[in-house]
Amino acid sequence: MNSQIQPQDHSVASPGSRTNRKWAKRLALVPVAILVASGTIAAPSSADPGLTGSWSGGGWVSFSTGNKEKARCRATYSRAGKKSYKLHATCATSSGKASQTATVYQVTSGRYRGNFFNSDYNVRGTIRVVVSGGSQHVNLAGDGASASLSLRRR
Repeated sequence: MNSQIQPQDHSVASPGSRTNRKWAKRLALVPVAILVASGTIAAPSSADPGLTGSWSGGGWVSFSTGNKEKARCRATYSRAGKKSYKLHATCATSSGKASQTATVYQVTSGRYRGNFFNSDYNVRGTIRVVVSGGSQHVNLAGDGASASLSLRRR
């Protein structure tokens, strides 16, 4: 048996060539494309978008005196832990303006509970938040006063 060695084609690109760099860039994107297609890299679920960000809206405040007033509010939440958020809010009614702070903890998907403090009137109490998509319903109760607010993501 007579075997012959065929001459090799040396026109293949060298390791540092432009052709190999193009292919290397394309191949580097393959793992990212696979992760996106498989859902491993995805946007946060709309089922529980969290609270982080700015919200605004309004509702009603009932004071310990028995008076009830319409309120407009702006709130900002920032993540404090894996399942907790810090809240800073300012609300205005016809009788004045007040600021509150709170820490809320996720109880279940889209539901949060915690404690608030209003330094303007030295009022403390509980806060409950239910998030549904880009809106939330907030209930506050403490020291004889209460509020029911509906806020939307800004």
